[in-house]
Amino acid sequence: MSRTTYLFKRKSIFSLLVLFLSFVMLLAGCGNQSSKETSNESSGTEKTEQKAGTENTREITHAMGSTTINGTPKKIVTLYQGATDAATVFGVKPVGAVESWVEQPIYNYLKEDLEGVQIVGQETQPNLEEISKLQPDLIIASKLRHEEIYDQLSQIAPTVMHETVFEFKGTVELMGQAMNQEEKANEILSAWDNRVADFQSKIQEKLGDKWPLHVSVLNFREDHARMYVTGFAGSILTELGFKGPKDPAVEGQDILKLTDKESISQMNADVFYMFMEDNEAVKKSYDEWTNHPLWKNLDAVKANQVYTVDEVIWNMGGGIKAANLMLDDIYDRFELEK
Repeated sequence: MSRTTYLFKRKSIFSLLVLFLSFVMLLAGCGNQSSKETSNESSGTEKTEQKAGTENTREITHAMGSTTINGTPKKIVTLYQGATDAATVFGVKPVGAVESWVEQPIYNYLKEDLEGVQIVGQETQPNLEEISKLQPDLIIASKLRHEEIYDQLSQIAPTVMHETVFEFKGTVELMGQAMNQEEKANEILSAWDNRVADFQSKIQEKLGDKWPLHVSVLNFREDHARMYVTGFAGSILTELGFKGPKDPAVEGQDILKLTDKESISQMNADVFYMFMEDNEAVKKSYDEWTNHPLWKNLDAVKANQVYTVDEVIWNMGGGIKAANLMLDDIYDRFELEK
C-alpha cells in the first residue's frame, strides 16, 4: 500500500469517528433538553394544581359557624337521615352513615344505593371512634342532634351542620356547597320546584274552587295521637298549597300531642294522611280513637278522604328523595299524571 493511500484511509476513519461522536452528543443533548422540558412541564403542572387547590379552598357557613374545606371531598360521613338520603341523589355513596330509625340498618328505599356503607352508630349517638377509623374528609351533621359533639367531629374532619333534620332543601344546599357540587344542588332543587309547580297547576285544574284543601297529618301511638302540623310532611304539604287543620288553635304549632279524645275535633280537615307502627298496642289505640263519636263527625272521615301512608317516606326519611316519593304518593291519590 502506498503512503498516500494509507493516509487517505486513516483520514477517512478519523472523519467517521468524529461524525459518530458528534451524533452521540447530539442525541444526549436532545435527551437532556427533553428531560428539562418534562421537568419544567411537571413543575408547571404541580404549580397549577397547587394554585387550583388554593383557589378551591372554600369557607362554608353553617349552623355552627364556618368551616374551611379544600377541594372536592371524596370520603363523606352523613349523621342524619335526610343527609344520607340526599347523598344518594347527588350520586354520592357515603363511607359511613348512621343507622335508620326503622328497617335497620338502612331504609328500604335507600338500600340499593347504600349497599355496603359502614354504619357509625345511631343518629342521636354517633360512634366517634368508628367515624375516625373511616378517615373521612367531610362530615355532614345536624345542630339539633350533634351540637354537643361538634368540636370532636371537627377534630376528625371538616364538619358542617344543618340547623335541623327535616328541611330537605336546606340540606341539599348545604351539601352542594360542602361537597363542591353547587351546580348539581341547583339542578336537584330546580327539578323539585318544577314538580311542585306542575302539581299546583294540575290540582287546581282538577279541584277548581274546592282547592286548596285543609289537611292533617296524624300519627297514632300506644297512649296518644299526634298531629304533625309542620315538620317534614307538613312543610311539603304547605309548599304544595294545602292548608293546615281547620281549627285556628292549631296554627303555628309544630307537633301537637293529643292525649284526650275530647280533643279529636282539633284534627278536623278535608283530608287525613296518617301513619303508625304495626303492633297490637298501637292498633288498639287507633281503634279507640277512630271509633269515638267525635271522629265520625270530622270532614275527612265523612268525605272518605282518610289515607294510611308509609311512615318512612312521609316522616322518617327526611330527604329530597323521600320528598319526591311523598309527592309521587300524593299525585297517585288525586289520580294526577306525574
